[in-house]
Amino acid sequence: MAEPGDGPACALGIDLGTTSVKAALLEETEQGPVVTHSCSRETQAGGPAAGAQGTEQDVQRIIKALNECLEAFPQERLLRVSRIGISGQMHGVVFWKTNQGCKWAESGTGHTFQPGEVSHLITWQDGRCSSSFLSSLPQPQSHLSLATGFGCATIYWYLKNSPDFLKHYDAAGTIHDYLVAMLCDLKRPLMSIQNAASWGYFNCRSKRWNTEILSESGFPVDLLPEVSEPGGIAGKMPHDWHGIPKGTEVGIALGDFQCSVYSCMTERSDAVLNISTSAQLTVPMPLGFQPPDTPDSLSAVAYFPYFDGNYLAVAASLNGGNVLATFVDMLARWMAELGYDVLESNVYAQMINAALAQNETRLSICPTVFGERHMPEQMASVTHISASELSLGHITRAMCHGIIQNLHSMLPFQHLKKAGVKRILGSGSALSRNEVLKQEVEKMFPFPVIYGKDVDAAVGAAMVMLHRRSPSFRVV
Repeated sequence: MAEPGDGPACALGIDLGTTSVKAALLEETEQGPVVTHSCSRETQAGGPAAGAQGTEQDVQRIIKALNECLEAFPQERLLRVSRIGISGQMHGVVFWKTNQGCKWAESGTGHTFQPGEVSHLITWQDGRCSSSFLSSLPQPQSHLSLATGFGCATIYWYLKNSPDFLKHYDAAGTIHDYLVAMLCDLKRPLMSIQNAASWGYFNCRSKRWNTEILSESGFPVDLLPEVSEPGGIAGKMPHDWHGIPKGTEVGIALGDFQCSVYSCMTERSDAVLNISTSAQLTVPMPLGFQPPDTPDSLSAVAYFPYFDGNYLAVAASLNGGNVLATFVDMLARWMAELGYDVLESNVYAQMINAALAQNETRLSICPTVFGERHMPEQMASVTHISASELSLGHITRAMCHGIIQNLHSMLPFQHLKKAGVKRILGSGSALSRNEVLKQEVEKMFPFPVIYGKDVDAAVGAAMVMLHRRSPSFRVV
């Protein structure tokens, strides 16, 4: 059997996504990091709706999908893992009880754990914090506006609507903070600045929570994790995990968006377009940039902490692949009501083919079925409807155009040009498998567009850990 250290060391990257868990093994070579193995498993973690607007996921199922991913990797490769990088949904929150958050057990490939005293994950898509509820909360001392689905907003909601729920737990974090805490047996969760900024009530300049503002309103500040720089080490594993050696270093959990960008952006003149469940268009800010002291709730562009004190300007849309998924689900339900069962994968393939045959359409679809953080009340709409343009091809083409047009309205081509952008790097599952979306990107943003291979947050998280092994850290 291979022993720890045999062959070149590698880094394991994990991304706990909205719909799937991804894992990737990377080795550093003379040509740069190389993905040797990767795996993805759908979590199927969505549970019953938590009220009219609640969106929760079962942590047990998320960890089950992660275990299945790691079990698919060759054992001899996992023995060579020296560092683990972990990313995930930045805004969501999960609660657990210290020292009871998981239960470890031996398995055929080493130790594994199962969640213990852990709540459901309340995801970034959770909509129970209405605009009126958010306006009733204290104004944060932060450059980012508060929105529904943000960790601190969700905690406030429980505080005011179900305070007994919070009494059962003494720790909270993102789903990937939870994973890091379990792997390293942390007594108190540790969170990166990237995740803290996305929870609300965190000041990136002082690198501190707004504890005074929160305490005055009765917020349970003891639930807040400690915060540290992204790219640092959270701890070492006190025992093996799926055969990964005991003592392996685990990085502080990172934002999935930042890791996706890190996996592909190599030049300051790059813009990154990612369309997965949601959609983001980003460009790096000039070196030395500092965000404003107060948020601009009407601005469509936010400034996300990146690495080494740098920031990204981001048009973060809530409407991406989820819009297409909603449309496919609607078509499948209509067919079921008519007495026909269809596979959603077949519906998706047919609608893309129909749109490819329909190069233009006058039909106009504003696709914001999930609203936008800077315009939470804006819903979707369809205009310029004519009897001659109601085919599946017309509607799909108009919907894809609308998704890209919505991003362009948030961060226009002219702004990218002014920022010195020379090319766009396209990534994300919804973009990579949809030729119609690609066509609309190239119409709307007249830059060379490069569609990445293996560009995802799991790869980026592993790359961060590989690069932290050397004194020089890759910064665009």
